[in-house]
Amino acid sequence: MAKYRRKTNYRDKYPDVSKEIIEVLEKSDRLMEYQQYDIKVERCRIDYGSGTVTYIPSREDSYERLLEENRQFVTEIESVEDAAIKTVLIGKMLACLKHLAPEEQELITALFFMDKSERQLSRETGIAQRTIHDRKVKILAELKKLMGK
Repeated sequence: MAKYRRKTNYRDKYPDVSKEIIEVLEKSDRLMEYQQYDIKVERCRIDYGSGTVTYIPSREDSYERLLEENRQFVTEIESVEDAAIKTVLIGKMLACLKHLAPEEQELITALFFMDKSERQLSRETGIAQRTIHDRKVKILAELKKLMGK
């Protein structure tokens, strides 16, 4: 890739334009040079003291090369389909929660909706933590069965 070398003299080209606009034009030229050349070129760094050469790869990578390496790309936003499915499943889960016994509902509410730990709940209720854990596992299995999974 050829480096963008020729700089436009905006002062001669546009004599009536203010200094601020000329500075913006020059900065945009530098940004263009950076985007077209600097990030696309490999560089080498020579350490004359130790006699080593280090190659620095370009910062821009080819999408095709990444696909060939089977790289996975993470999306940061939730898709509309995923949001719709999540909403339906939450509604179904809340309906299934109503089929549980009141004590079971209280346990699930405390653990999952009030963010209490099993130990904290054990201290508050006087029930052993292992018992609370076993009940939670049993209730979650029942919820899973009710939801049809």
